[in-house]
Amino acid sequence: QVQLVESGGGLVQPGGSLRLSCAASGSILRFNYMGWYRQAPGKQRELVATITNGGSTNYADSVKGRFTISRDNAKNTVYLQMNGLKPEDTAVYYCYAYNPVRDYWGQGTQITVSS
Repeated sequence: QVQLVESGGGLVQPGGSLRLSCAASGSILRFNYMGWYRQAPGKQRELVATITNGGSTNYADSVKGRFTISRDNAKNTVYLQMNGLKPEDTAVYYCYAYNPVRDYWGQGTQITVSS
């Protein structure tokens, strides 16, 4: 059974930074790609960023230039570095992993951007 465990969430002031981590139980190389999604209250879950096994990345327009996704295959961990945080980034952030058999979700971690 695959487990994805997020960490690094919390409360931060506008303009601040946070780094999320997603630790997988076992090798992340078995996934075609991994990524981060977020869901704000009353809104649908939306893509934030993805990274493939080859290291190709993709970002939502709303976070381009502010967020950076990366991976450490040796640690079976994917990261999301978030800079220049805005109140509209407030949401529960979920780690996601995909392979052709099925996909997996973490339990989510809350990010609140507020002064």
